Amino acid sequence: MNLTVENIDVHLGTKKIVKGIDLHVDNNSFIALLGPNGSGKSTLLKSIYRVLKPSNGTIYLNDLKMNDIPAKQIAQHMSVVSQFQNNSFDFTVEEVVLMGRTPHLRALERESSLDNELVDEALCKTGLYEFKNRSISKLSGGEKQRVALARAIVQSPSIMILDEPSNHLDIKYQLEILHIIKNLGINVLAALHDISLAAQFCDYIYFIKDGEIKYDGTPKEVITKEILKEVYEVDCEIYTDSRTNNLLISYYTN
Repeated sequence: MNLTVENIDVHLGTKKIVKGIDLHVDNNSFIALLGPNGSGKSTLLKSIYRVLKPSNGTIYLNDLKMNDIPAKQIAQHMSVVSQFQNNSFDFTVEEVVLMGRTPHLRALERESSLDNELVDEALCKTGLYEFKNRSISKLSGGEKQRVALARAIVQSPSIMILDEPSNHLDIKYQLEILHIIKNLGINVLAALHDISLAAQFCDYIYFIKDGEIKYDGTPKEVITKEILKEVYEVDCEIYTDSRTNNLLISYYTN
């Protein structure tokens, strides 16, 4: 399922946080939103998954306006991993991940053996299988983040929205989680913090600053020292790793 955002504005109180943004996610691409803190990335994502109501513009799933699609139908196609996972209720990891199957069940319908198999697969993918019977309240922030991703995977979406999916994770799990997301074979729109990881895993990047898209393109097109200087106000040099062909960024201060 493709996502199209047309001329979206979002106000928080009297302040316009998102200003006339257009973007498109299709062809099972991994798309990144990059930009400094406070640039509007999370606010934009919240307007897409309907936590915030845009003050202007239209969001489409395929050719249908999201406002015209029932919430359950959206949940059958779109999953979300938000930035902060503060779950403290006394469910097990397995129970929380199984909740991802809810949009696919009829009222009062019990989960099937297939649903449970999907849960086990997602727990294995995210390195959580050994925690399946542990209370969610006993997990670290990074472990809760992985539980949220496993639940999103179990939802069997055709598009996934992620706000800092590697937040709280050490580098091993950052790489593993982004590799998992990349290989889901679905449309992904993710706000990311690490530019180098975005360059490694993403197909296309939108740079946002002050609520507006300043640049967009492939990683090699838009990850330049001139653009990073303008967007982040830092000096850097960009290199290409001869072994992996990945972009490497070296920051420095004058």
